[in-house]
Amino acid sequence: MTDEPQDEGTGTLFEAPPLAEQERMVEAVLFASSEPVTIADLEARMPHGSDAAQAIEILQKRYEGRGVRVVRVGEAWAIRTAPDLGFLMQKETVETRKLSRAAIETLAIVAYHQPCTRAEIEEIRGVSVSRGTIDQLLEMEWIRLGRRRMTPGRPVTFVVTPQFLDHFGLENARDLPGLKELRAAGLLENRPPPGTIPLGEGREEIDGEDEDQTELFEEE
Repeated sequence: MTDEPQDEGTGTLFEAPPLAEQERMVEAVLFASSEPVTIADLEARMPHGSDAAQAIEILQKRYEGRGVRVVRVGEAWAIRTAPDLGFLMQKETVETRKLSRAAIETLAIVAYHQPCTRAEIEEIRGVSVSRGTIDQLLEMEWIRLGRRRMTPGRPVTFVVTPQFLDHFGLENARDLPGLKELRAAGLLENRPPPGTIPLGEGREEIDGEDEDQTELFEEE
């Protein structure tokens, strides 16, 4: 008989809060976070038994048509301004730093061919890649180190980051920006130097065959 009250107490102790309250918790975390937050991180903050994924789904529907939206960025979630209202933020945005042509080409190659090594980047560009170019993209957190190749020397690979996806409003690397998007972001000059072929014009120009794109971005 002494066990019954203890069982009841245990049941209430770990009872998840109402779904509406879970939704409010998720909203509070996403609103206060400067970076996208994963489901695992949300549930680590919430009471035991909470379902952050379901709360996210409800919150996403509630924000449909509003000034901000709940969007997926890679494997994480964030609250972002609705795309059609972005012009209202122009005065508050920081001027985008233009990348060098070498950095743009390197970034495009990594984005469309990830994971790729430095040697593979140089092979595609046809020229060597300076350490400063790689360091700049790493410092901007637009690329990061990936897995090492299981080849002699075990060279490191490079892949794009969630920050890169978030900057271009992408859910994953399968929906990459082309030449027009790079120009709109101020990262590419309108007229390329004579004799050069701009990267990012489309997936066919980067990879040769559009149908092979899916294989380039399989999760490791």
